[in-house]
Amino acid sequence: MPREIVILECTEAKAEGKPVSRYMSTRNKKLQTERVEKKKYNPNLRRHTLHREIK
Repeated sequence: MPREIVILECTEAKAEGKPVSRYMSTRNKKLQTERVEKKKYNPNLRRHTLHREIK
């Protein structure tokens, strides 16, 4: 199965001392070999922030 479930975690929340927000997403392992980055909404910061894939 080429699609893999990944967890996206906010990159800005830790620096501000707020709780991080996490989202689940999928990626195609064969076509996208590097880590996924998406702009998602962080309810703790009340704005859209960059979320990066974590292991």
